[in-house]
Amino acid sequence: MNTVRLTTAQALVRFLAHQYSERDGQEQRLIPGVWGIFGHGNVAGIGQALLQAAVTKEADLPYYLARNEQGMVHASVAYAKMRDRLAAFACTASTGPGSTNMITGAALATTNRLPVLLLPSDMFATRAADPVLQQLEDTRGGDVTVNDAFRAVSKYFDRISRPEQLIPAALAAMRVLTDPVETGAVTLALPQDVQAEAYDWPIEFFRRRVWHVGRPVPEPAAVERAAQLLRNARKPLIVAGGGAVYSGAETALRAFAEATGIPVADTHAGKGAVPWDHPYAVGGIGSTGSYAANELAREADVVLGIGTRYSDFTTASHTVFANPGVTFVNLNVARLDAVKHSAEPLVADARLGIQALAGALTDWEVPAEYRTLTRRLIARTREIEEECFHVGHGPLPAQTQILGALNDVLDDRAVVINAAGSLPGDLQQLWRARDPKAYHVEYAYSCMGYEIAAGVGVKMADPTREVVVLVGDGSYLMMAQEIVTMISEGLKVIVVLVQNHGFASIGALSESLGSQRFGTKYRYRNGDSGLLDGQVLPVDLAANASSLGADVLHATSVDAFRSAMEKAKAATRTTVVHVETDLYGPNPPGHGWWDVPVSQISALDTTRAAYDAYAAHKQTQRHYL
Repeated sequence: MNTVRLTTAQALVRFLAHQYSERDGQEQRLIPGVWGIFGHGNVAGIGQALLQAAVTKEADLPYYLARNEQGMVHASVAYAKMRDRLAAFACTASTGPGSTNMITGAALATTNRLPVLLLPSDMFATRAADPVLQQLEDTRGGDVTVNDAFRAVSKYFDRISRPEQLIPAALAAMRVLTDPVETGAVTLALPQDVQAEAYDWPIEFFRRRVWHVGRPVPEPAAVERAAQLLRNARKPLIVAGGGAVYSGAETALRAFAEATGIPVADTHAGKGAVPWDHPYAVGGIGSTGSYAANELAREADVVLGIGTRYSDFTTASHTVFANPGVTFVNLNVARLDAVKHSAEPLVADARLGIQALAGALTDWEVPAEYRTLTRRLIARTREIEEECFHVGHGPLPAQTQILGALNDVLDDRAVVINAAGSLPGDLQQLWRARDPKAYHVEYAYSCMGYEIAAGVGVKMADPTREVVVLVGDGSYLMMAQEIVTMISEGLKVIVVLVQNHGFASIGALSESLGSQRFGTKYRYRNGDSGLLDGQVLPVDLAANASSLGADVLHATSVDAFRSAMEKAKAATRTTVVHVETDLYGPNPPGHGWWDVPVSQISALDTTRAAYDAYAAHKQTQRHYL
């Protein structure tokens, strides 16, 4: 057997450089590069291997320097999302806090079912120097390290305690990364001594490997069962999720809706699968859903879920599908999701599944009056949107007015990124996406701090698109440092920084739940009340963004914001547009409910009133059996 002597880290770098994914005849690099921050745990292992690869050209695996380990995972996940899960970065971090900083990113990746390869450095496998700097000493066992925390949030976890263990572990990692059902965070913990240990590796380990991402074909009998339920439906509704986008099912879905007349609602991950102005697009569904989608959902007798995992926001905490006899048909590549809500499962690739259903329903369409109802509800929804865009609020504009202006100034291919705060709810109702990659809202983990780091990954995934990061002051303060990475990598991203001096979303939720916006505003502590309800803090986030290297534009009105956005679009560098909005809204009207428990007993009148409202909503909640 021909071998080559390399360290474990050198072998891993060489292996990763030769991995490819393929779907529909299109190949691409599976691991296009490595994000990292070096410390004593990886600088002489993975760091040396990446340097050697760059200098000797023995492996093509570019290195990218991040400013925060969580941020580099977010950037990687955003890249994978833009590439339909067919490419995934690796992320290397040092021992201890460097590695555990990646755990939140790992949870986000796995929750969103997006691939990322994590390479946290670990303690000495030999234990020769125990306890080393940053080592956790656990009285329950000598083999426990902080990296065991990754197990719960990874789809695959392994600790490479001997060099030769890398061979099966690396192959298993690639299998999981490229499996649409199993994908998520993959973690290979690398003890720092093993990274630098040499071994005679089989040359065959480094051959070019192509991981074929298939399209599971629907079972004919399952197609017929699903089609029969739809034939019997009078008021069916499609819920399009992320699977419809990742499978490239947009064209098939639009044609299916047109042929059958079934209206299409979408989740955050599915928005854009059907253009907002398509005659059967009824908008976001659920807790923050549109008027049309939620009205149709309440009477739907058959719900066809396509590539959705049915989060509580999608179902409005099991209240929006209110028809007593509602039945679900779930088309999903993962059986876990296909059987949810006692559904008739159709386990298959979304595109192939839609095409199969279309073939089985060539002689069927919804009643004419249902098409009329759909058109009427869409028309009313458009009126609601325009009212939000032109509410004329002052002296500070409402956030909805800023979104209306942003809708106007961006083209169809521009990507809008968000994850947390009040913006996702407003966006789900108001954002007009015509391109399946134009709406990038991470709402499975809804992680504050995702947005700016995600802007890096999205721009790297498709440099031809305008990338616009929408971030509130709360999320900005969580993680803004990847602006520096944008600058160092020469990436042009527009960051729209919405400043309202507090947590608008949680503040409004707090108020609705009787908690009086407690602890949700950025204020001085009041000496009289002892609460954080004093004057507004003198925080200058625009100055902070400028200090990180970005150009900054200010807007104090909707017109000024439009002007600033035109300048930002014309710019060649990362530009932050700072705009102040009213913390208190107004927000779009609510058409759904979200289950957030309220204290059953309280000394506060506001909490008692909120509990009465909560108890009434709970009466409408149900299991779908």
